[in-house]
Amino acid sequence: MSNPEMANVTLKINSETRRLEVDTRTTLLDALRENLHLTGTKKGCDHGQCGACTVLVDGRRINACLTLAVMQEGADITTIEGIGTPENLHPMQAAFIKHDGYQCGYCTPGQICSSLAVLSEIEQGIPSHVTLDLVSAPHATSDEIRERMSGNICRCGAYANILAAIEDVAGGQKS
Repeated sequence: MSNPEMANVTLKINSETRRLEVDTRTTLLDALRENLHLTGTKKGCDHGQCGACTVLVDGRRINACLTLAVMQEGADITTIEGIGTPENLHPMQAAFIKHDGYQCGYCTPGQICSSLAVLSEIEQGIPSHVTLDLVSAPHATSDEIRERMSGNICRCGAYANILAAIEDVAGGQKS
């Protein structure tokens, strides 16, 4: 068996430029967790079905288990570690705590990253499958939020609390 193909990759992670040498088959998720020891991003299903590995890449959410690290050369990646700290929580993190939207906490990093992307998508006027008026900008209704968050699974069933947290933050933003 031959040695795996290795590649150098430069990623901007949480505003810090990081250079790695990785097997070209290494997923972004594994590079984050195994190479960079950023373990906030979770490995759930490893098939892109649960959303536990959701991170923001150039402001858009992706499942880190479905992309290779080498494909993200030069990308601006934000993980849960780059969103806030215990001393300085992001408003979405604070809302998840306030509304008990985390239960066991395993899916929470992906839920929070996805929540931020959902509000950004709505703010940008990007319609979803439940947007009724494709001419006007969508609003952060519970139906819009539920549809957009449908790729993030919570095995504890904290969906009502997660929705309340997102609506709380959306209420503080312009629509």
